[in-house]
Amino acid sequence: MSEAIKSTNFEFFGQLSKYSGKVRDVYIVRDRLVMIATDRISAFDVILPEAIPYKGQVLNQIAAKFLALTSDIVPNWVIEVPDPNVTVGLKCTPYPVEMVIRGYLAGHAWREYRSGKRVLCGVPLPEGLNENDKLSNPIITPTTKAHEGHDEDISREEIIGQGLVSEVDYEQLEAYTLALFDRGTTYAQEKGLILVDTKYEFGNYDGEIRLIDEIHTPDSSRYFYADTYEELQKDGQPQRQLSKEFVRQWLISNGFQGQAGQEVPVMSPEVVNDISNRYIELFEKITGEPFIKDDSSSKEERIRMNIEKVL
Repeated sequence: MSEAIKSTNFEFFGQLSKYSGKVRDVYIVRDRLVMIATDRISAFDVILPEAIPYKGQVLNQIAAKFLALTSDIVPNWVIEVPDPNVTVGLKCTPYPVEMVIRGYLAGHAWREYRSGKRVLCGVPLPEGLNENDKLSNPIITPTTKAHEGHDEDISREEIIGQGLVSEVDYEQLEAYTLALFDRGTTYAQEKGLILVDTKYEFGNYDGEIRLIDEIHTPDSSRYFYADTYEELQKDGQPQRQLSKEFVRQWLISNGFQGQAGQEVPVMSPEVVNDISNRYIELFEKITGEPFIKDDSSSKEERIRMNIEKVL
């Protein structure tokens, strides 16, 4: 197993700042944004102690593929992908919300529904739904975008009312979100998968809305296998899925949900290896391409050199 990239600490000519998120190290270099997908993994808005080999490469390459495949729907921030773990693009001003869209009642939405809630982010849900049921129509359930701590559910009315996003821009974000989800759903079907839910982030560059960050990756999306969905749902069985949900379920089964006072369970080498393999499996299933592991002897040096070539 290759050594994982936990963090980077570069100084590029013209560098203005560096920010480390839950997964990515982001460098502002002159008028460019350099985003490095590390192998860090987070769940319940907590960065887990062990990094997952190849995870950053999986995320960056899937995102690059789908950003290219959706550029006819909405312009995006990407200028170049110079390295398996790196994307260089425009420095956009992010909108302070994440546009979450759901076609099925799964994950966080199901946990809220199971607790008795029938309105999620201002969207009413009918009685009698079961976990992983298909919704009559996709619903948009935005969240606030927190730099630290938990993202919070928020409604369309609250976003506009609080002035987080103008009504005109928000209507455009909704339209883009629906169109992107429709494209992702069609693509997933062609690969024998169901795109269950996902999130999109947008920014503004020179007065134009652009799609930013990653899309349709296992960190931002949930996929079910289509061939067994109906049978498993009929029998009330868990769905076969490719997403980060299995990491969340492992944490929950070991007594951790990101709450105060809870300790992150120890991730054994076997658990880390299993998570890595699941990420690679999703890459190959969703792209239809073999995953080529980059096992450079010095990954950080490779990343630095590839970034400097394009700066």
